[in-house]
Amino acid sequence: MELKVINQQGQAAASLNASDAVFAREYNEDLVHQLVTAYMANARAANSKQKGRSEISRSTKKPFAQKGTGRARAGMANSPLWRGGGKIFPNTGEENYSQKVNRKMYRAGLSSILSKLVAEGRLTVVDALVVDAPKTKRFVETMKALGLGDERVLFITDALDENLYLSSRNLHNVLVLEAYQADPVSLVRFPKVVITREAVAKMEEMFA
Repeated sequence: MELKVINQQGQAAASLNASDAVFAREYNEDLVHQLVTAYMANARAANSKQKGRSEISRSTKKPFAQKGTGRARAGMANSPLWRGGGKIFPNTGEENYSQKVNRKMYRAGLSSILSKLVAEGRLTVVDALVVDAPKTKRFVETMKALGLGDERVLFITDALDENLYLSSRNLHNVLVLEAYQADPVSLVRFPKVVITREAVAKMEEMFA
């Protein structure tokens, strides 16, 4: 698989021969959906706690007579049918929402997403990504030179230095990650992905 490469000025550079297993794989929508769902579920915290019927502090006395009132019969005020009553199936705060994803599935899913980005022309390979000073203005100039403008962009680099991190963190439409931090949700969420030549080599090493 041959990928076109540009430099930071947006000019064409030497092309790159990439692995077909990572950047030319057939798209598997079901696998990608399972991967994204599992990734989001594994990031979910069980921090919701509700009270069951036995935990509600109310009188256990029968609220009113069984017959003659015209109302539906009731035995206790902590009934789940009553306002302020206990929940029937309460959240305990100990739920486990995690889903297991095999390593082989994860690699195949990430490769499928990267291949889809290449096929749709949403993946740009840049020779290097260097910012000489920690200034957001410099990073914006680099984005304009790459023809990105104000688009939402995910940058994947082999090594995230301090200047690159500081100059990009104030941009709400930009996320900069190292190659090993790339996740399926970010790759799917951003319309444009820019990856450095060295990061491509690391991706091949991880997912091929």
